[in-house]
Amino acid sequence: MIDLSTKLNQDFILDNPLMTASGTCGYGDDLGEVVDIENYGGIVTKSLSLKPRKGNPPPRIVETPSGMINSIGLANIGVQSFLEEKKTGLKKYSGKLIVNIAGETQDEFLKIAEILENESWIDGYEINVSCPNVKKGGIAFGTDADVLYQLTAKIREQTDKYLIIKLSPNVTDIGSLALRAQQAGADAVSLVNTFYGAAIDIHTRKPKINSVIGGLSGPAIKPAAIAKVIQTAQKVDIPIIGIGGITDGADVIEFMLAGASAVELGTVHFMNPAAVVEIKKYLVEYCRQHEINSLQKIIGKAEI
Repeated sequence: MIDLSTKLNQDFILDNPLMTASGTCGYGDDLGEVVDIENYGGIVTKSLSLKPRKGNPPPRIVETPSGMINSIGLANIGVQSFLEEKKTGLKKYSGKLIVNIAGETQDEFLKIAEILENESWIDGYEINVSCPNVKKGGIAFGTDADVLYQLTAKIREQTDKYLIIKLSPNVTDIGSLALRAQQAGADAVSLVNTFYGAAIDIHTRKPKINSVIGGLSGPAIKPAAIAKVIQTAQKVDIPIIGIGGITDGADVIEFMLAGASAVELGTVHFMNPAAVVEIKKYLVEYCRQHEINSLQKIIGKAEI
C-alpha cells in the first residue's frame, strides 16, 4: 500500500498533501458540484475579514501567458456570514479545515480568530500577510519581520489551533521572515502568494485590470516559487506548504523534493476543477515507480 499522508505535526496529519489555495475555491463548498472535496487532504477557505468586503472594482482578473493576474481585493462575505452560511456544509468534510484570515489591523486579525476560536470543526488558521492587491493590511504585515513576529505571537497566545503564516514572494529574504514566524510560534508557513504583475492593452494603452498592478499566479511562477521553498527550507524547522503554479502531479513532487511537506492547488482549478483526482493518481504511480511506500520520504530529498 502507498501512504500519501503527510504529518505537519504530531497531531495534524493530512490524508494526502493536497490542499486548496485560498481564493481559488470559494469557501471549499464551490468545488462540490464538480469534484468530491474529500479528495483533498485539507481545505483552505477564501480569506475572511471581520466585515464583508466588496473587493476591488472590475476588471480585476486577466489571463496572461502561462498564468493570470488577479486583483480581487479580498472580496468576501465576512466572518459572521461565513459561520451562518457555510458551517453546516463544511462540518461534513472529514479532512483538515483551515480558515484563511485577512485583516487590515492587528486587532482585526485577532478579533476574527477570537470569533472562530470556539468552532471545533475548524482545525486551523492560515494568516494572510501577503495579499499584494489591497491598500490596507495584507502584505504590510508580511514585509516587516518585527511586525510579522508581533502579529504571529499575539495570535499564538489566543489559540491552540494549527497556525499557518502565508508569506509573500515580494520580499528580499523570505527565509528570514519565515524564521521570525517560527520563533513567534507558527506551526507552519505557506508560500508563495502571488508575485506582482501587470498587463497593458496595446490598442487602448490602458491597464487590463482596474488596479493596474495585481498578483500573478499560474505555471509562470512555479520556478520562482520552488526557489523560495528551497531558501525557506534552509532557514526553518517547521513544515512548509508550497504554493505556486502547480498543474500536475510532477509539480507536486518537485515542491516536496524542494522541502514542502504539503502543497496548495490554486490557479489550476480555473483550468481543471477536478485536477486533484488526476494528481492523486500520479502521486501513487510515482511512489510505485520509485519503490517508495510513503510519500513523506521524499520531503526535502532533492540533492541540493
